[in-house]
Amino acid sequence: MSQESFNPPSRRKCSKCGLVNATSDEVCRRCGAPVWDDGPFERTTTVSPETTSVPKRTFLRRVVWILATTALLLIIWYVSLLVSSDGLQPDQRAKVEAGIAFLQQHGFDREVFVLRHLTTFRSSDSWWNRYLGHRDAYAATNFPFEIVTLYPEFFDVPVDDCERAAVLLHESRHLLGDGEEAALMTTWKNKKRLGWTSDRYRQTRVWDATERLTKAQFPYMFQCGSDSQSDCY
Repeated sequence: MSQESFNPPSRRKCSKCGLVNATSDEVCRRCGAPVWDDGPFERTTTVSPETTSVPKRTFLRRVVWILATTALLLIIWYVSLLVSSDGLQPDQRAKVEAGIAFLQQHGFDREVFVLRHLTTFRSSDSWWNRYLGHRDAYAATNFPFEIVTLYPEFFDVPVDDCERAAVLLHESRHLLGDGEEAALMTTWKNKKRLGWTSDRYRQTRVWDATERLTKAQFPYMFQCGSDSQSDCY
């Protein structure tokens, strides 16, 4: 079948009376007014709402949306923790920096990087810490927000920068994702490397508290020596 059979002929419509004339007519057969070519009839197609296709969300777009929403919620949470707590005073900041410098001098480079570049220090509890509550401690860490709250005991009880460095070493392990047991073990095993030894610090409150916690958690670490009760590290 030829292409022409699908194209209806043009029609010429009167500009005055509206009569549809033959294609060859130049003037209207009714009133004699000029006629013009009204063009071929066009077929229109009505699309129902049921047949309209909605582009589906791709898997990658879903993943991006979930990640963006999660990131936004984490940012809001992080800001709320900062807004609901207090920062460090200049003298407190100086003691923290001295403790971090002490860690650096003894080769704890990874921990120093986290404490110096990724951590936000606060001097009072955020709303989340107040909600959870905590036992008596020198510090508390909010992972993965990398926020460390330092309580008054951190600044007053340790006898020097070495003991404050030991507390910061413990908290840095939390910042790296360790639980309480792993952080306690790492600190105790590395105390000699830090210079935090019993011959110098066995009478301090920080040493006594840490030793008691470690012995209760890891009794096998205190089964060395002739009496089988001495510290193995």
